[in-house]
Amino acid sequence: MRSPSFSSWPPPLLLLLLLHPWQVCAQAPSLATSSGVSGAPDCPEACACAPGGQANCSALALSAVPAGLSRRVRALLLDHNRLGSLPPGAFADADALLRLDLRENELRWVHARAFWGLGALQRLDLSANRLEALAPGTFGPLRALRTLSLAGNRLARLEPAALGALPLLRALSLQDNALSALSPGLLAGLPALDALRLRGNPWTCDCALRPLCTWLRRHPRPASEAETPVCVSPGRLARSPLAAFPDAAFRHCARPLSPRDLAMIYLLGPASFLASLVACLALGSALTACRARRRRRQRTAAHRPPRRSLDLDPGGPASPANAGSPAEAGLGRPLEVLFQ
Repeated sequence: MRSPSFSSWPPPLLLLLLLHPWQVCAQAPSLATSSGVSGAPDCPEACACAPGGQANCSALALSAVPAGLSRRVRALLLDHNRLGSLPPGAFADADALLRLDLRENELRWVHARAFWGLGALQRLDLSANRLEALAPGTFGPLRALRTLSLAGNRLARLEPAALGALPLLRALSLQDNALSALSPGLLAGLPALDALRLRGNPWTCDCALRPLCTWLRRHPRPASEAETPVCVSPGRLARSPLAAFPDAAFRHCARPLSPRDLAMIYLLGPASFLASLVACLALGSALTACRARRRRRQRTAAHRPPRRSLDLDPGGPASPANAGSPAEAGLGRPLEVLFQ
């Protein structure tokens, strides 16, 4: 082993060498070892740090992100630990991170703001964990991300809002999950993507898989049979490679609406609804007015007295109706007879 040179020793050590040469020479190896980078203040406690800003915290049975991270840490290795969750701002102090390795932990939950502040991060490995879902905006702050691995989790659905727009992402690993399809629009937010690993998922080859099949045809890559994603259902398409489906196979599927059609729907929909509402109100008002007018006429007719028929011949015979009335029968009798 090569002994440390005198030029690398600090000035206080040289002064002690002049005063006590034999004692200092005996203690020089231990002093040189204690001044190594593993005990530097920029290195998290219990982690081993190396030149270049790498902090190795692997396989330490850690249940939380270690404290003591700083801007000088460029690569943080936290694989093979016991991290069950990532709280908000878990890596806020290490905003200069370029690589973050979280493989083979026990992650079940990642807060939507767990990666806030990591705008320079380029490589993120979350493989071999227990993630079942990802909150919207989880990877949104990672605008410089180039490689992302979610392999070996329990993801049954991956929403576009979880990944967000990652303009520099080139490699995405989704193998060995529970995905049966990819949500529409997920691949549209990854314009630089050219490597997509999908094997080991129960893909359902129906209309929902059309965007993925189209992407695979446009990005052909030589791969072994074990790496080729295949259909699991329906049974008649089992073991069929996803990249083998032409666009003609999806002719029976309804095509998504274009932005122009969506704009027309958003514009004409509320207008037609308001027009229908106004027409219904006008028709209802007219019907109500007609019914009210008819009721007024019926009330007027019910309170009007019946018309009397006028006898135009005063000398004519009396009508039978008037002949039998007591008043007319007693007109020719004497008054005393009437009051007896």
